[in-house]
Amino acid sequence: MTKQIRNIAIIAHVDHGKTTMVDQLLRQSGTFADHEKVVDTVMDNNAIERERGITILAKNCAVSWNGTHINIVDTPGHADFGGEVERALSMVDGVVLLIDAQEGPMPQTRFVTKKALALGLKPIVVVNKVDKPGAKPDAVINAAFDLFDKLGANDEQLDFPVVYASGINGWSSLEEGAPGEQWGPDMSALFETVLKHVQPHAGNPDAPLQLQISALDYNSFVGRIGVGRISQGTIKPGMQVAVMEGPDGKSVNGRINQVLTFQGLDRVQVTEAGPGEIVLINGIEDIGIGVTVTDVANPSPLPMLKVDEPTLTMNFCVNTSPLAGREGKFVTSRQIWDRLQKELQHNVALRVSETGEDGVFEVCGRGELHLTILLENMRREGYELAVSKPRVMFKDIDGVKSEPMELVTADVEEIHQGGVMQALGLRKGEMINMEPDGHGRVRLEYRIPARGLIGFSNEFMNLTRGSGLISSIFDGYEAHKGEIGGRKNGVLISMDDGEIFTYALGKLDDRGRMFVKPNDPVYEGMIVGIHSRDNDLVVNATRTKQLTNFRVSGKEDAIKITPPIDLTLEYGVDFIDDDELVEITPKSIRLRKRHLSEHERKRAARESN
Repeated sequence: MTKQIRNIAIIAHVDHGKTTMVDQLLRQSGTFADHEKVVDTVMDNNAIERERGITILAKNCAVSWNGTHINIVDTPGHADFGGEVERALSMVDGVVLLIDAQEGPMPQTRFVTKKALALGLKPIVVVNKVDKPGAKPDAVINAAFDLFDKLGANDEQLDFPVVYASGINGWSSLEEGAPGEQWGPDMSALFETVLKHVQPHAGNPDAPLQLQISALDYNSFVGRIGVGRISQGTIKPGMQVAVMEGPDGKSVNGRINQVLTFQGLDRVQVTEAGPGEIVLINGIEDIGIGVTVTDVANPSPLPMLKVDEPTLTMNFCVNTSPLAGREGKFVTSRQIWDRLQKELQHNVALRVSETGEDGVFEVCGRGELHLTILLENMRREGYELAVSKPRVMFKDIDGVKSEPMELVTADVEEIHQGGVMQALGLRKGEMINMEPDGHGRVRLEYRIPARGLIGFSNEFMNLTRGSGLISSIFDGYEAHKGEIGGRKNGVLISMDDGEIFTYALGKLDDRGRMFVKPNDPVYEGMIVGIHSRDNDLVVNATRTKQLTNFRVSGKEDAIKITPPIDLTLEYGVDFIDDDELVEITPKSIRLRKRHLSEHERKRAARESN
């Protein structure tokens, strides 16, 4: 019970090297045997995380360094997964803030840092990628100090230790410069800084048990598993406990089956665990996020965890297209509802409710990425459904209709600056700051309604020819900013059911860009392409060539068609308008009108007018 423990979270902006840094800490602490082959970014073990190179779920691991057990929580960098970050920070006693030596603090760094400082956690600043050309560590440290000051850090938090590191090359130093000048060519400097500056958790092992559940896992053998840090007391397998939803919530009694702790990436069963330890417990079916596992005789529950409210909502509907049920395993409203209820058990930032329409559910989340990752997981599991355009959630504050605002940071090349500024201006964005980096790029900072960012990522990529970087963060509510223009182009709509022919695509090529290719199935009301003008156009996409018994020179020329747009889930959700849906199946993404037949669309337009 006297073993030395430190609990730290690694926080950073997307792509600043968090997960790579954790890889190095695991390797250098002897977690992996010399002969063991380990994949890169070992903590990103989810298929979508590997494909996209981002962290979505907060994960735990532990290393041992000079006799001290260090629990490490790897947190997501996207603000959309803020629910994960907030829970992770409730388990730790210190944070390691990783900042890219070239990019400096970014908006999402600001988001996570604000949460950590508000909880009174002392940060250790690690300037990562210092061996990159264009690195400016001094400027980054000054920017970090200014950021902490703006976020209301106290004097103790402003006096932060600094470590210079190269996560990919596996070295750290307390002095700016090459590895080896201070500690040697490894991660010792970072390990020693953590031991020196992160205080061990002070809790009495003899006090009544107090363990708050911060994350959930599931195993088909033992059922639901709760993960959390013990604040005080001692926990043992077989113990009778009370599970309480805050001081005033309901209480349920239960019995602990197993107690496990983290060791490297593995989970190890223990006979007891004390204050400061991050443990996994199973055996209690009613366990949920934020509840306190406490002593039956002397209960001392902690307040429930608070998570920021969602800002974006989408309708998830049963797929009603003529192609419904061909590719998916789970297609009914009951199956979709049950899957969403299961997601609520561990995705604390999500809200789900039924609507007045049959088979339509309202799902609220923290942002587009938050909701599209859920949809991507569902389609991979075999679900088939349709979703509406995302809408922001308005609030009534003191009688004023208010909407969520976002802070946007865009890094663009100077030649694309004018186009990006014009596009953000049209979406009601207000410029806060503009900073050239002296190497042909500019950083633009804007404050913009969240509505204005829906569908902007595709436009931004086109404006910057794929060379721009953009990130945003929720920044409170403000009075409604007025109407924002929608999509500039209309769509091409199929008039018939059937199969696409090359001949039909050749005839439609001058009308706009297509989403479909030859032999794709289509149906009446399905969107097959983007019209080159601003109105919708109903087209014959199943048209075939009329055969005759005459042969004319030049008549057999090959039909040339432009390659179709690659329709991804994100692109579809960004692209659609209010009267359109994205049809999602395990194998296909299709776009369609909400009303499939033309006379129904005309009637709906008349009614809305």
